[in-house]
Amino acid sequence: MVTHVLFESASGYGLFTVKQQEVIGSKTKEVQDSIQDLHKFGKMVELKSFMPFKSAAHALENINDVSEGVCNDYLKNMLELNLPKHSKKAPVVLGVSEKNLAGSIVSTLSIECDTSEKSLELIRGVRLHAEKLLKGLETGDVSKAQLGLGHSYSRAKVKFNVNRSDNMIIQAIALLDQLDKDVNTNAMRTREWYGWHFPELAKLVPDSLQYAKCARLIGSKELLTENHIPELAAILDDDETRAKNVLDAARTSMGHDIAEIDLINISTFTDRVIELAEYRKSLTGYLTEKMNLVAPSLTSLIGERVGARLISHAGSLTNLSKYPASTVQILGAEKALFRALKTKGNTPKYGLIYHSSFIGRAGAKHKGHVPTAKFGDALRAQVEERLKFFETGEAPTKNSEAMRKVLESIGMDEDDDDSDEEMSPVDTAPVVPGEIPSPVKKEKKKKRKAEEAIELDESEEPPAKVKKSKEERKKDKEERKKEKKRKAAEVEVDEVPVEVEETPVKVKKSKDKDPEAKLKKKKSKSKLVEAE
Repeated sequence: MVTHVLFESASGYGLFTVKQQEVIGSKTKEVQDSIQDLHKFGKMVELKSFMPFKSAAHALENINDVSEGVCNDYLKNMLELNLPKHSKKAPVVLGVSEKNLAGSIVSTLSIECDTSEKSLELIRGVRLHAEKLLKGLETGDVSKAQLGLGHSYSRAKVKFNVNRSDNMIIQAIALLDQLDKDVNTNAMRTREWYGWHFPELAKLVPDSLQYAKCARLIGSKELLTENHIPELAAILDDDETRAKNVLDAARTSMGHDIAEIDLINISTFTDRVIELAEYRKSLTGYLTEKMNLVAPSLTSLIGERVGARLISHAGSLTNLSKYPASTVQILGAEKALFRALKTKGNTPKYGLIYHSSFIGRAGAKHKGHVPTAKFGDALRAQVEERLKFFETGEAPTKNSEAMRKVLESIGMDEDDDDSDEEMSPVDTAPVVPGEIPSPVKKEKKKKRKAEEAIELDESEEPPAKVKKSKEERKKDKEERKKEKKRKAAEVEVDEVPVEVEETPVKVKKSKDKDPEAKLKKKKSKSKLVEAE
């Protein structure tokens, strides 16, 4: 049974002694109403001690310790001074609202703590009537202290958030991906819209941003003259030849005329496309600076775009650093992984790191070897060698040599790749004489032959029907009747029963009908043999 209750308020720590407590009917309506009533609840608990905080900073420090489940020195001194010593006759049980704080109190002070619903109900009543139960407080003091402490606590949590820079990277990469989609969609719409007036411009200017700038500059193709060539060349990377080609195409264009109001709308839309593209460039620069500031090693290793996507998918840089290598390898391919596990198929080799330049530089047949455990084994061996260096003084293997050995073991040398490409083509396979074809090949051949036969049957035209005269039809009928009669006669001949003569079977009769006579003859013969 709970004997004392600890109340952590925004003003300080309060310790209450429990005088009465309903154990059996704690959830009944009468008991709940008694907690709401100050007169009845005042008989259940009594204030034993209250230690206020010294300042707002001191209150923030203590409330942070309470939220983290730490029993600091201030709370420890308060409990040691006011709680009686534990004994078998008078046990001391302290009711606490936070489970982590209760565990810390038990480990530091060896005081039994209770965090059950009974203790929580008592603490709820104390919190409800705190202004009346705590002596020396006026109406509104508790709410003001709670408001001030709440603001400072939230401000400190936001200020000391280790993921605050990660959040900016996550938002920036998400916005950059969205801008890529929007710019591509709007650029395609610009080509379709302006293409009715000047369709030849799409082939001459394939870049979306340059196309939008050219469409805004040209406007109506009839107004394009040689005076616009320098401006067009500036848009097209100072290429006057392309600018002249655009001018020639405008003079011989097959597009139809366009109204002035339509040109105004197209020009306004191209302005928006250009603004989006320029903002995308500035956002890319911002993301690069942020990644170099927050995760410089990750940026130099795999680039800012791939690194930002990994951080975004993991949730924060801290979470990404805690992931094992196998998780980082398939990060972003979770759906494919679980689908492969469910269907018992091939699991994916990569996730987001597939866009890294390291995997892009690897050959098609070697891409599966890049995320291998051999590199990890080599690094582990290096750590073991460095530990031996402190004991024996033997120099460890250099990192470059260890990586070179791993690359040689998995066949990643560039010289080997070049020689393989020169000696044998990739797509062809050697034919072994006398090789027995596999059943899969046989099935493929059968399918191919069946498809060819179907194609031949479809290509052949059905024979045309020829109409017969009446005399020919009569002859055909008579011939059919004769055939039917002949077949019926053959069936009757087959059904005639054939008599078979039964030959009598000769049965040899034994001379000695009586079996006793046979036995007598045998005995007499045996006696004669013995006598001889």
